[in-house]
Amino acid sequence: MKVFKVALVLSVTSILSVFVVERLEAQMKQMKGSTMQKNIVETAVAAGSFNTLVAAVKAAGLVETLSGKGPFTVFAPTDEAFAKLPKGTIEALLADTAQLRKILTYHVVLGKVMACDAVKVNSAATVNGGTLTIRANGTGVMVDEAKVVKTDIVCSNGVIHVLDAVVLPKDKDIVQTAIGAGSFNPLVAALKAAGLVETLQGKGPFTVFAPSDEAFAKLSPGTLELLLKDKVKLTAILMYHVVPGRVTSVDATKVTSAITVQGKSLAIDTKNGVRVDEARVVGPDILASNGIIHVIDQVLLPN
Repeated sequence: MKVFKVALVLSVTSILSVFVVERLEAQMKQMKGSTMQKNIVETAVAAGSFNTLVAAVKAAGLVETLSGKGPFTVFAPTDEAFAKLPKGTIEALLADTAQLRKILTYHVVLGKVMACDAVKVNSAATVNGGTLTIRANGTGVMVDEAKVVKTDIVCSNGVIHVLDAVVLPKDKDIVQTAIGAGSFNPLVAALKAAGLVETLQGKGPFTVFAPSDEAFAKLSPGTLELLLKDKVKLTAILMYHVVPGRVTSVDATKVTSAITVQGKSLAIDTKNGVRVDEARVVGPDILASNGIIHVIDQVLLPN
């Protein structure tokens, strides 16, 4: 009789255990389904604030890709962000699927990059082969020229961070960017005289502290003309303005010096703005395809 009772108790206990386990598994599946059931595209559609982005993703034939396994990190411009583009831009892009795909994939990074991870880096390689510049400080996070206004929207195949502007791939290198700006004429002339154009059009990345036309005008009369005739000295001075890597203005606030390509160190002071040796940074974070330019108000001369 005792054996029968023990067997009965064990049987009931076993049934209850199975019931509890099945109930827990059902609850877990329900919780997972409620929070993780939508992929990136489905999440964007359901949000209702990414209508232009969703239309662009469909036009570019990227729905299947961004609905795939991933994981992906998408920096997603809102409808208001797209509305900031010049009139007719969206319509033109929807008609040019190759360019549209290039721009959209510039907003996508492979892997699941949460906000806590993004603030630890200064750049991220995108699916289209370009590089996003990331700047995180006390006021928030910037991705290229766009501000992150919402983070960590978790999807079944990645994560979405919301941007207040559309970011465009940088198709001009440092030299082309300097020429296009129209305010670095002596600098460009000096780069050509020193034979450094091809170098600064290379893969990099480089950080260039670029003296403006006004900065060169502060040199003693005849100095620039003499330097243009002395390639060795000119090259040394120009390379003193270049630091390997991508150093943003936010990165600069975390250091007191930087080793230049020329071999000597630049002193960096961020107590009142950003100063590099005796020069003041007057135009930070001009992005190029192979690096970044900071405009300075004086020509730097290595000791």
